[in-house]
Amino acid sequence: MSKYSDEFKIQVVRYCLEGKNSRSGAAKVFNIPSSTIVKEWLKKYKEHGIEGLIKQQRSSYSGEIKQNVIEYMHDNHLSATETAVRFRLSTTSIRRWNRIYYEKGPQGLYKKQCGRNKNMKSKPRKKKLSKETEQDLIAENRRLRMENEYLKKLNALVQERIKRENKRK
Repeated sequence: MSKYSDEFKIQVVRYCLEGKNSRSGAAKVFNIPSSTIVKEWLKKYKEHGIEGLIKQQRSSYSGEIKQNVIEYMHDNHLSATETAVRFRLSTTSIRRWNRIYYEKGPQGLYKKQCGRNKNMKSKPRKKKLSKETEQDLIAENRRLRMENEYLKKLNALVQERIKRENKRK
């Protein structure tokens, strides 16, 4: 879900185009954290009109389309933002594709990458114990605690006896 609705974007762009305020002024009036966001909306509006501001339904793109977009960006020395405006794509997607292009080459864009990383391991689920087993474990735990306390006291008594015998000598 987009942080800003399409109607809100249109309202902000119209506010700027009517000459009521600058980008930074509009950002303050509409409580937008950065004027860069307003700048991007204005570019999209000037390039594609209102359709440029309306968020497209998320779709998957073929490796060929990804490669063509990234190569167009490189050939024309455009930034990710400028390329995103030109092709009506998200800047985040362009940046991700560009990173993959540099790390894995053009063939990396053709591989479908979704889901978790294969190196990630899920935590094993804890098995539910039967009531009887749970009670046995609780009883064993109590016995072991008592034994532990007994051994500590015994050890303390032995140490005390050794101290007394060493004082006598």
